[in-house]
Amino acid sequence: MGAPQLDEAISRMRAAMDRLETAIDIRRRQDSRRADADDEFSLMQDDRARLAVELDGALAENHSLAAAHATASGALARAAAAIEDLLAHAAE
Repeated sequence: MGAPQLDEAISRMRAAMDRLETAIDIRRRQDSRRADADDEFSLMQDDRARLAVELDGALAENHSLAAAHATASGALARAAAAIEDLLAHAAE
């Protein structure tokens, strides 16, 4: 193999190495973005699970408060009716 052929082979090899390095860099960036996206997705799933638990707790508390409100409203209505009866009898 003569010097010109060797120089050409070395030049092609360098060009191939440059393309390989570029491909490696692109792949590394894609893998990094994929890992970032996977991490972000995992965080979003954790947040969703936490929010679901909080929502369940808030709904349970809301139902409890609604039941307490209904009980208190009934008691107040009975007390108001009793007071009206007392006032009506006192007026007679």
